[in-house]
Amino acid sequence: MAGDSLISSNGHGNGNGQPDPQRTYQVVVASTREMGIGRDGKLPWKLPSDLRFFKDITTNTSDPAKKNALLMGRKTWESFPVESRPLPGRLNVVLTRSGSFDIATAENVLICGSMASALELLAGPPYCLSIDKVFVIGGGQILREALNAPRCDAIHITEIETSLECDTYIPAVDTSIFQPWYSSFPVVENNIRYSFTTYVRVRSSAGESFCQNGDLVFDGSSDSIKFEVKKFSFLPKMLFERHEELVYLRMVQEIISDGTLKDDRTGTGTLSKFGCQMRFNLRKTFPLLTTKKVFWRGVVEELLWFISGSTNAKVLQEKGIHIWDGNASRDYLDSIGLTDREEGDLGPVYGFQWRHFGARYTDMHADYSGQGFDQLLDVLDKVKNNPDDRRIILSAWNPSDLKLMALPPCHMFAQFYVANGELSCQMYQRSADLGLSVPFNIASYALLTCIIAHVCDLKPGDFTHVIGDAHVYRTHVRPLQEQLQKFPKPFPILRINPERKNIDSFVASDFKLIGYDPHQKIEMKMAL
Repeated sequence: MAGDSLISSNGHGNGNGQPDPQRTYQVVVASTREMGIGRDGKLPWKLPSDLRFFKDITTNTSDPAKKNALLMGRKTWESFPVESRPLPGRLNVVLTRSGSFDIATAENVLICGSMASALELLAGPPYCLSIDKVFVIGGGQILREALNAPRCDAIHITEIETSLECDTYIPAVDTSIFQPWYSSFPVVENNIRYSFTTYVRVRSSAGESFCQNGDLVFDGSSDSIKFEVKKFSFLPKMLFERHEELVYLRMVQEIISDGTLKDDRTGTGTLSKFGCQMRFNLRKTFPLLTTKKVFWRGVVEELLWFISGSTNAKVLQEKGIHIWDGNASRDYLDSIGLTDREEGDLGPVYGFQWRHFGARYTDMHADYSGQGFDQLLDVLDKVKNNPDDRRIILSAWNPSDLKLMALPPCHMFAQFYVANGELSCQMYQRSADLGLSVPFNIASYALLTCIIAHVCDLKPGDFTHVIGDAHVYRTHVRPLQEQLQKFPKPFPILRINPERKNIDSFVASDFKLIGYDPHQKIEMKMAL
């Protein structure tokens, strides 16, 4: 997989041993929601996992012959226990203008008068040959200068959700310049809930504005502010590998390499594996895959079509959405015995089951108002009024209706869970076409979770995708191998119109994606 070759070359040297006049750095810091980082010169929290994270990220290098450099102020240096100074395995660069501060004779310690002079020193020999990455670690004055500055490539921040009394603060991460690469699932330690988030620079300055393209919001059209994969190769390997898209790519790679060869109803043949799972964090970013362009407008319109309860494929066709055309065609309906069914009528599929479960289906033109059980409204009611209920279920699988459906539901069952003011979803998919359908399905149920959370005044939490038969069609192997050569980019950020609060009132323009810059579209034909 392409990511492996990229990871192996991580680092920030220029590869030829020449001085780098533009030595950049990454910031490592822990802060409260109010961006408090300390009190009385100390950390106002005890989080052993955060200390381990700090040690791991600042110690590990892509080249075992090199070490990393830590830039810190004098007070930060003095805050470490004497027996722990200098921090081992790293070059400690202390920034001070005090002439009486003389520790330069200590091993692995440098004294510099400013950040600019330190970066200049590290950019030239011998340090350009021996230093892998540069991390700025504090204190307050140094971080206020370094955070969001032009030479800051990434910010690794332990985001503490609890409000704790602090006397030292830093600016917030400038999200017009930085975008999350990875955010851990929240953990609780010593009654403090927190998570680790890595932000990467995606544009050079806040002055570079977004431009809007239809119902999507992308970065500006200038080539200079498009994501460049090489920009992210500097990330520490342990963090580069945590991009959630790699879970999907590894699943694809595993099934292509080791999947069981099986026949299928389409006659195409598949490589498959039974029992897979992916998990996506919806708190900061939206999991729309980047290693190929995913048809976002199609994701939105199809989900709104489901929510409306429609079973008429022509509704989507009229909007230029043709993902259901094959299963709604005259030839296909005839081939499965639905010869009396009007072309475009898919039968009691997803939307019908969500909104009218148990109602008798006649055709796509009938008015089913008040008929059957409205599962979606039941989900909303339980999320709002009984959030601890373990029966917050949305099911598209109705055995008595399967023979009437153009295609039995693949993504068939979702359960919702409320905790800590967040809504999470776990979806079970009995059959998953990894190449064509799964990127769409991930986005669709992530969006459904975000919509329900929005309507119920909650925040999105996790989306867990459980798959029964995960398969790659033999005709998709080559295009998927092409996709595996691509490198992930930061996931986009979803914005929902705050004025919409009725589940049935949304339109496509209510959903905006910020910062979606995928690789090009990869064609794959649907197996029918």
